[in-house]
Amino acid sequence: MGFIASTFLQHLRRPERACWHIKRSRAASPPKMAPVRLRSTVPRPSPRARKALEADDHVVPPAAPPPATHHTATLLVQCADRTGVVAAIGQLLFGLGANIIECDQFTDQSACRYFQRVRLDYSNILVGAGNVRPMLEQAMRELVRRYPDMQWRVAYDSDRRRVGVLVSKMDHCLYDLLLRVRSGELPADVPVVISNHDDLRPVASMFGVDFHFVDAHKLGAEETERRIEELLFDKYAVDTVALARYMQILSRRYCERHAHRTINIHHSFLPAFEGGRPYHRAHERGVKLIGATAHYVTVELDSGPIIEQQVARITHRDSVENMIRKGRDLERLTLARAVRWHVEDRVLVHGNKTVVFDD
Repeated sequence: MGFIASTFLQHLRRPERACWHIKRSRAASPPKMAPVRLRSTVPRPSPRARKALEADDHVVPPAAPPPATHHTATLLVQCADRTGVVAAIGQLLFGLGANIIECDQFTDQSACRYFQRVRLDYSNILVGAGNVRPMLEQAMRELVRRYPDMQWRVAYDSDRRRVGVLVSKMDHCLYDLLLRVRSGELPADVPVVISNHDDLRPVASMFGVDFHFVDAHKLGAEETERRIEELLFDKYAVDTVALARYMQILSRRYCERHAHRTINIHHSFLPAFEGGRPYHRAHERGVKLIGATAHYVTVELDSGPIIEQQVARITHRDSVENMIRKGRDLERLTLARAVRWHVEDRVLVHGNKTVVFDD
């Protein structure tokens, strides 16, 4: 073995001498730096907070503060279609100092009817927000003098809508509405649930909503309806009523007195398969589509202005039970959309039809 090979093997056995041939530098080594400690800018939790964190690893953070209140409103207008209507409304709002932040419009050519929904910010109309409403509404009344057939309404966002719910025994629509209110999907409050049965009291209690059982068999139809109206409009001051599968017929007096304020959900299409056991009769007929219809309540049963409809495909494989399950899903979604569009002031009614400026 040569000299170079033997030397290399020795270096492998004693690695500390592997660099003996490297000439050491005579330069002075740099001075040692003292370690620098970085202070965190994040405040330490208090002893109480540390105990809470140790006790529960899944602490829910506090809710964010509510957003600042904006002085916004929705203006709904309908009238005979004619030249200058759009300009007149725009000039009125501009003259007041209101800012149009969203505008939807539609002209029904067959009826020569104009419909408009305007979202506006009235923060700059006057300094005192309390003086804005009468000023805005007086300006609209003056505009009506130029267009006598004009119908209008202003809904202010600060006036949160209140929805009363009437139910019987089926709970799927009630659950859905209350969940949407809790999650914020439905921008309204539900202060009361009223039923002609006591079965769904636990559901209302679960959501912290007052429940009233009005025994129709004991009180009779007229007294039952009087009691329901007293609860809805006097005690709880609701502005909208949702019939979440309420299986009682409302009187002519109620329908005329509270027109376009009560929304019903109807299984299947209208007017097909009205009345009881609609899914059984639809199954016997061999239908290929089922649906749900949400509409305003009128004197004529299940024939009011339609707000929303949904459909689902049916095949020969679907049993009656499958059809009922699919139908309930449709009913939940259809009623929820109709109520939301109503409380967001997206629906205008003309005759027995609606114009819905959906989102």
